[in-house]
Amino acid sequence: MASMNFELLDIRAFVAIAEGKSFLRAAEHLNLSQPAISRRVRKLEATVGTPLLERTTRTVRLTPAGKEILPLLRRLIEELDESLLGMMALGERQAGRLTIASIPSATVRFLPDVLDILAQDYRNVRVRVLDLSATECAEAVRTGQAEFAITLPVSSDGDMVYEPLTDDPYGLVCRHDDPLAKLVDPAWSDLTGHRLVTVHPGSGNRTALDAGLARAGIELRWFYEVTRLTSALALVHAGLGPSVLPRLACEGPDARDLVWRPLRGAAVTRTLGVLRRTSASLSPAASRLMGLLTEAWAAKSGSAPARDE
Repeated sequence: MASMNFELLDIRAFVAIAEGKSFLRAAEHLNLSQPAISRRVRKLEATVGTPLLERTTRTVRLTPAGKEILPLLRRLIEELDESLLGMMALGERQAGRLTIASIPSATVRFLPDVLDILAQDYRNVRVRVLDLSATECAEAVRTGQAEFAITLPVSSDGDMVYEPLTDDPYGLVCRHDDPLAKLVDPAWSDLTGHRLVTVHPGSGNRTALDAGLARAGIELRWFYEVTRLTSALALVHAGLGPSVLPRLACEGPDARDLVWRPLRGAAVTRTLGVLRRTSASLSPAASRLMGLLTEAWAAKSGSAPARDE
């Protein structure tokens, strides 16, 4: 068996280049010269037995092998850093870093409060939250970049399990000066003929919305299509038209000046839950955070406030 002839700094050099897309930025970050950075990467490539980076005069790109190995090496560095921090934190409770992924609307609504409570028990645990789409959340969990994700339902690949926690209803979101905002009890039928803002069909939010509308036999006129929920809120705020969005997406600062109302006639919801790997045990801090999230959603489930004028 060939010897593993590389050092931790070789791995750090490769990860820094891959994340910064630059040998210069990686050298500055690690306080090394560019020739030293180059030697480190060549040494790692020699050990692996294949190129990991494609270098040109202007760009640095990962090879297929580089893309495959990057999440593994990133996770290796994180786990080593966390272990070292744990050893250094004498007399303290759990130390290290907790990384989770979350769709943005869940991040805005629930995480600030539960993270504040978590910090009381694990004050030495640094928390990193990856704000990602549902598809990106699943990839982060699959590759080990995140211990778990707060996200929409995804197809399981055998090594991941999804645990539903709550249903988040879709409703009307519009400006205060929109005639729809003056309706006391708006219905889905009131949206007929309106030029509506929506997210693109490939997103998890649109998939959940279309499925609910199909079950209820509701047809809407989508006119403006964007990629993110925050972009949809921006178009509504600009006066281009109303939208149909989840309630949680309209409880953050991006919807501060907008109106969200439930729609009468059919209950159309999306499911939010926790995605994690079955083959990996959660750290104590991650387990505690999951418990806090469950408690927060349980407290929220009994109420259904609407954003009024």
